[in-house]
Amino acid sequence: MQYDKGLLFEESFVKELKERFYLVDADPQHGNRLFFDNSGGSLRLKKCVQTKAEIEAFPDCPERIHARSVYLKGLVDYGTKEILEIIFGAKSGALITELTASQTMFQAVGMIMENVKGTNAVVSSIEHPSAFDAVEYYCKKTNREMRVVPASTVTGGIEVEEVIKRIDKNTVLVSIMSASNISGNVMDIKEIARRAKEINPDIYIVSDMVQHAPHCKIDVEDLKIDVANIAPYKFFGIRGCGYCYISDRVVKFPHHKLIAKPQETFELGTSAPANFAAMMEIINYVCYIGERFIGKKTRKETYDEGMRRIHLHERALLYRMLEGTPEVKGLRHIDGVTVHVDTDDLTKRDLIVAMSIDGVDLTQTVAEYQRRGVTVYERVNTSIYSKRIVQALGIKGAIRVSPLHCHGREDIDRYLKITADMARYYKELKQ
Repeated sequence: MQYDKGLLFEESFVKELKERFYLVDADPQHGNRLFFDNSGGSLRLKKCVQTKAEIEAFPDCPERIHARSVYLKGLVDYGTKEILEIIFGAKSGALITELTASQTMFQAVGMIMENVKGTNAVVSSIEHPSAFDAVEYYCKKTNREMRVVPASTVTGGIEVEEVIKRIDKNTVLVSIMSASNISGNVMDIKEIARRAKEINPDIYIVSDMVQHAPHCKIDVEDLKIDVANIAPYKFFGIRGCGYCYISDRVVKFPHHKLIAKPQETFELGTSAPANFAAMMEIINYVCYIGERFIGKKTRKETYDEGMRRIHLHERALLYRMLEGTPEVKGLRHIDGVTVHVDTDDLTKRDLIVAMSIDGVDLTQTVAEYQRRGVTVYERVNTSIYSKRIVQALGIKGAIRVSPLHCHGREDIDRYLKITADMARYYKELKQ
């Protein structure tokens, strides 16, 4: 079944999941709160933080041959394999590791643009700056045309036909993010890749998956793409690392590496075993969710089921946030609230909502939410990170609301009640 309106976890299971994260319901200095800014950096799994700290305590170099070093090197090797095969769904290719996902995107785009013949590259108007700017930078550096795909002001996403219009036999690459970091709209990357390759079989397909990865499983083999990146700090994990899958086609290009190392090596210097160990804790956690529903299967099967269940639960939370219940009005039905780039088909959306309270400054709204114990974030046209994107969506800005799968019915209802009270308060203030 597709479960168009999602499928909620049992409340007892939500409580169990919450216990696996730090600081879900309160900040140690600022008290109780709803943390609904997970698109800016998600809640942290306790095991990720604890495991990283535990592994960081060892002084041993992973490049030595004594027992502890061999163990640490094994974390890197096994972790690399797990990230590629389980998270990205890759059967080949390699992994780029950097301090941030943005750095991996610049590196991957640069490798393609500097080594492939062609006259232009295509990117969408709503890309995160790391993807958009990488394409722009290398188009300028290699003297190529950059073609920008406009966004749909109805869905908040990128339509396949608009992408295809801008591709020709001389297009080097097309970069389209998997899901919008403002509207939550999920792009049809598989169809974009298929149609693009009909025009130019040698084209390279790039997709920023930083926002999408925490909500839905990834399968680069099924999508038939060449580049995909993730950021652990937005994926229940830690800061200070970014990972990027690249296909075998990209691996063969010249890149920064120690000369004596194999071609598929992208690490420069000693690796960070603790970061890989923390990533494996993310996989362990998702598998734990999957096993609850399908029992003991292969690690890949339980991970995929875990991500499927996360996606279904989040879809149900999204439906509740938008439509509400007989007792609590949803955002679509609260007088004085606007949901931007809102679409009915929730199967094509992640758990992100762009909203505003009519006539109220967005920064002021965020501050008022904070005063009432809700952490959200404003995306406005005065921000270097947001200006191009919100303008492409035809709005001046919006409040981005992004819960996580460890939130439940009560969390959504509390947020809706606070929002309704705020909307009523500001309406009365104007009268």
